Amino acid sequence: MSVYTVKQMAKLSGVSVRALHHYDAIGLLKPRAVGANGYRYYDRQDLLRLQQILFHRALETPLKDIQAALDQPGFDLAAALRAQRERLVAEAERYARLVDVVDRTLADLEGDVTMDDKKLFEGFDPEKQAGYEAELVERYGEPMAERIAQSKAGMKAWDKTDWASFQQEAAAIEHDMAKALAQGLPVDSGPVTAIMRRHWAWIAKSWNREPTPDAFAGLAHLYQDNPEFTARYEAIAPGLTEYLAEAMRAFAEKR
Repeated sequence: MSVYTVKQMAKLSGVSVRALHHYDAIGLLKPRAVGANGYRYYDRQDLLRLQQILFHRALETPLKDIQAALDQPGFDLAAALRAQRERLVAEAERYARLVDVVDRTLADLEGDVTMDDKKLFEGFDPEKQAGYEAELVERYGEPMAERIAQSKAGMKAWDKTDWASFQQEAAAIEHDMAKALAQGLPVDSGPVTAIMRRHWAWIAKSWNREPTPDAFAGLAHLYQDNPEFTARYEAIAPGLTEYLAEAMRAFAEKR
């Protein structure tokens, strides 16, 4: 039976050593054995458990709920995989609709077709957006409701080019943060601070006002607590949610 060190496990799975250490610390994925030298050793059962963790993260399940599900007496791996397959197929269909919206929007921007303005938002889930807003209001009180209204008012003036630029910058920030994570750059390093400066400006554009340091740090907590944000960032790079949140808090402290 194959046995893997934490570095080998990270290389095999794509999950960072930092994330594996975190999973160990919270009891989500304990190594099968720890040697006298302190090295962690994982076996195939640990690989399958990590695969389950990643499937759950992709399906936006909070970490505490993942642990409860995997540690449930009589847990059936095959049954869990079948249920996950059904949900992933449904998500794949939803993302296929969103890809179609992207393609048609690009075609409109390039002058190949004219897209009806109502078609710009096909595939998005208004209930999820309402849920994000309700969570923010619950966390930060009624002043947040006014800020959300201010943000929406600012976005009403955006045209298709504004939206495309806004989405492209978000993707670029996420890509650059994932690259910084892979390079092991400290969250308060110069290159990461430069990315956070762009993220701060991106948030300011989204909110139609510059965020306060406290609000920016609070947004970092939301990214960590909300399973959909976590799933988005973890799909880009395992460990990115925590890394991004730490970088945001470090940047807020500097402000």
